[in-house]
Amino acid sequence: MLTRRHIRLKVMQSLYSYFSNANEIHDISKSEKKMINHFKDVRRLYVVLFSLLIEIINYTDKFLDESKNKFFPKESDLNPNKRFVTNQFSKEILKNKLLLKETNKLVYILKSNDHDLINKLFKELFTSNIYKSYIENENKDISIDIDFIVKVFNNHILNNELLHHILEEESIYWQDDLPFVVTIFNSQIKKNDKISIPLVFKDASDKSFAIDLFRNSIKYNQKYEEIIKKFAKNWDLDRIAFIDKILLKMAFSEIFEMNDLPIKVSINEYIEISKYYSTKKSKMFVNGILDKVVKHYIDQGFLKKTAC
Repeated sequence: MLTRRHIRLKVMQSLYSYFSNANEIHDISKSEKKMINHFKDVRRLYVVLFSLLIEIINYTDKFLDESKNKFFPKESDLNPNKRFVTNQFSKEILKNKLLLKETNKLVYILKSNDHDLINKLFKELFTSNIYKSYIENENKDISIDIDFIVKVFNNHILNNELLHHILEEESIYWQDDLPFVVTIFNSQIKKNDKISIPLVFKDASDKSFAIDLFRNSIKYNQKYEEIIKKFAKNWDLDRIAFIDKILLKMAFSEIFEMNDLPIKVSINEYIEISKYYSTKKSKMFVNGILDKVVKHYIDQGFLKKTAC
């Protein structure tokens, strides 16, 4: 499920938490377990999105059925258009036992509060032009249903402030994780295949990469701190962003300790991450320090692995 970029981001967050409490005596094994749980939370968010979709489908079905019992029902109440509920894609989701087993475990996140989220999202959806256009569309191909679900989620549901509030209450990291998870969510729906819940790590090597990156960044922290001081002479050390130091130490861990990773890949990854998660000057700073360090250690013969 997770890409190497996302693994790096989660390790960065865990290291930030670890190093932020400098006065505490840390139990690295406990911090490591906490980090692994953060990885698992990404998968939980993925399941929550499907739980949300299922709840809205079920709520729509219930609303349309109950509308038949109005004192003065209209024709549209007595014979409601149930395309959203009865289309092939929705039916497949609602009979997917493995998916339902997973979503039922986490539906409490959406419902165990006073926010009335599902009702509010339904009302927005039911009164929207996109919903009206969809149910009136005479083209009954499943591609229309899938396109509707993807558009509704991306343009309406996932822009809801209350939903963001609920997700943030569950995990402070979910706001950062959401764009990545939504991409996988959309991809899974567009495949028009049986929905599955992927593993957190694609394979054992990805989990090992995460753990080694976390451990080595801590193990060699002081060594990497000295390298930063040595090669950042033209920078005010007191003004170097804390997150930039963490990113550099992670990059050093990959460059010096992970022989299977090309140097250029590691450098490019941390330059990109610094652009989005640190200051405006971070890209230039991280790039400059890494270039100097790599050139120095290659020239000195201490770094022999491939640069490409």
